[in-house]
Amino acid sequence: MSSSGIIYALVARGATVLAEHSSTPGNLQQVTQAILDKIPPNDSKLTYVYDRYLFHYISEGGIVYLCIADDRFGRRVPFAFLQDMVERFVAAFTDGEIEGAAALGLSSFGRTMAVQMDYYSRNPQVDSLRQVQGEISQVKDVMVQNIERVLERGDRIEILVDKSNTLNNAAFAFRKRSTALKRQYWWRNQKLMATVIFAVVVFVYLLISSACGFPAWGKCRG
Repeated sequence: MSSSGIIYALVARGATVLAEHSSTPGNLQQVTQAILDKIPPNDSKLTYVYDRYLFHYISEGGIVYLCIADDRFGRRVPFAFLQDMVERFVAAFTDGEIEGAAALGLSSFGRTMAVQMDYYSRNPQVDSLRQVQGEISQVKDVMVQNIERVLERGDRIEILVDKSNTLNNAAFAFRKRSTALKRQYWWRNQKLMATVIFAVVVFVYLLISSACGFPAWGKCRG
């Protein structure tokens, strides 16, 4: 995955994903499914670490709100995003709709997730705004403690995140460079061919001119 900010988000009832959105290709569904199986049923907030990615989640009332972000993105904004998702999801659906929904049965919420993911990932004012509101400072303290506890228990999640997007970008860049290189060599060959033809023409011209008495070419008029 090559994108920064929040790259994937979901809402799940236990281990059943009700809605999701991804901004990058990969095996994120399989990765998060493995994480959902590890989340306890009680209300909690936690971050799982893998490589340079952080898997943040809030679990409230049996509903899990989870997102994946680059570790350089920090924790305040992802958790602000998750808290926003909690409020929007509860406002969008009734308890009966949530309890009765099948897997991806509330996928319409994915559009809301997509809009908010883009907003929280790209708007530089989000972090400062949340700090002024004082809504994230306690969450940050809790998360630091929870991460330490997870590491102490040896529960570090190490699941391979698909690098297909990076590989595709690298392959595209390679093809682009190859095409440019081929075009460069083609033009170079054309210039070389033109130079050779021009030299041959000049040589033939000079040869004929010397034989015919340049410049009048009197010897060749007969």
